[in-house]
Amino acid sequence: MQQDLVLETPGWGQELRATLGLAGPLAAANLLQMLTYAIDVIFIARLGEAQLAGSALAVSLFGLVLWALTGLTGAVAPMIAEELGARAPALRAVRRAVRMALWLAVIAGAAGMGVCLLLDPIMQVSGQQADIRSLANSYNVVIVFSMIPMLLAAVLRNFVSALGRPIFATAITGAGIFVNGLANYAFIFGELGAPRLGLPGAAVATIITALFTLAAYVAAIRLDRRLHRYHVFGRIWAPDWARFRQIVVIGTPIALTITAEAGIFGAAAFLMGRFGAAELAGHTVALQLAALAFQVPFGVGQAAAIRVGYFYGARDPVGVKRAGWVALAIGTGFMSLTAGAMVLMPELLLRLYVDPDAAKNAALVGFALQYLALAAIFQLADGVQAVAAGALRGLQDTRVPMWIAIFSYWVPGIGVSVGLGFFTPLEGTGVWVGLATGLFFAAALLIWRWHRRDILGLTRG
Repeated sequence: MQQDLVLETPGWGQELRATLGLAGPLAAANLLQMLTYAIDVIFIARLGEAQLAGSALAVSLFGLVLWALTGLTGAVAPMIAEELGARAPALRAVRRAVRMALWLAVIAGAAGMGVCLLLDPIMQVSGQQADIRSLANSYNVVIVFSMIPMLLAAVLRNFVSALGRPIFATAITGAGIFVNGLANYAFIFGELGAPRLGLPGAAVATIITALFTLAAYVAAIRLDRRLHRYHVFGRIWAPDWARFRQIVVIGTPIALTITAEAGIFGAAAFLMGRFGAAELAGHTVALQLAALAFQVPFGVGQAAAIRVGYFYGARDPVGVKRAGWVALAIGTGFMSLTAGAMVLMPELLLRLYVDPDAAKNAALVGFALQYLALAAIFQLADGVQAVAAGALRGLQDTRVPMWIAIFSYWVPGIGVSVGLGFFTPLEGTGVWVGLATGLFFAAALLIWRWHRRDILGLTRG
């Protein structure tokens, strides 16, 4: 799409092609990011179970804080899209929005580092073993330094995607996989002339990968003619407090929404742990498969925020309508396929993580198969709520969706999980029914709000 031209309302077929062209690279980048994390686990696991457990505790907090702050700074994407839709190329407006998002990434990242350094007292309160706590702390005090470059890179990813260059996100994330693997190999085991650091070496590899990713985005922006004309790094010291406040106002509810959603799945893990190790292991594997599938509608939701934002800025309600509904159709269609795969070939999917034929995995696989059947049911709701939330973000509507998420996940969602899990014979199955309930509530309420966007005054006529 040529952003320098006045936007014209596309037909349904044109919108479908435009959304797929934007969502495809973003979804691929999300999947590659998961592969990056998987490589970390593969290398750390070679050090031993204790090291893997320690890193998992650190990542549980670090990942939650990073994901939430990425949502906070990610509010710049619909802002850029609005400016482009209203007055493309909007050089000054876009430059100032990106500049303030970069400022926010540094400020919020520093605060996030402080939160992550509270890991040790959290582990003490939750009764973690002393040796595991020591390993987790040795990893945590290093990996926190990757937070700011990761957030800065996320801002630049939003910029290049909104400007029609989402393929850069895919290519840079893919290249980061090789950098991460090489750095893990070097610094964990002392290869290639690097010092042997063990578990902290994995954190060093994460920092190196984050810096590489940031540098790659900077280089791509400098070398691409369309991106370079915005001079987003020019006068980086000059504040624009109005835009800074706008990003915070739009982004804070997004961050809280992410925290609410991640929180219920974290709570589910603690609930499953009460039923036994096999139940928890089966839950973990099934949830990993669901999370893998979720990366596609998550990418579609990111694309929806940009596409809807274009037409929101152009004051084109017809374009807004088509962009949102097309994205919802794409997300729902894909999740229908993954739901079918979970029903028809669950054991094949499980082979991505475990050997279903191994006797030692019999209990784990049995529970995972039960939970995958339920995961297939909530795949549709999960995809719908992700895309609908993205479409509403394109309208810069984030506060009410935040309350929808908090209510859906923590009232009917966790309520049904606890009720069925602990007061009926369903146990782990009951917990998964609760997760599905929360997702269905969120999907229904978000779709209702999207459907009534004109009546609620969310669009511009």
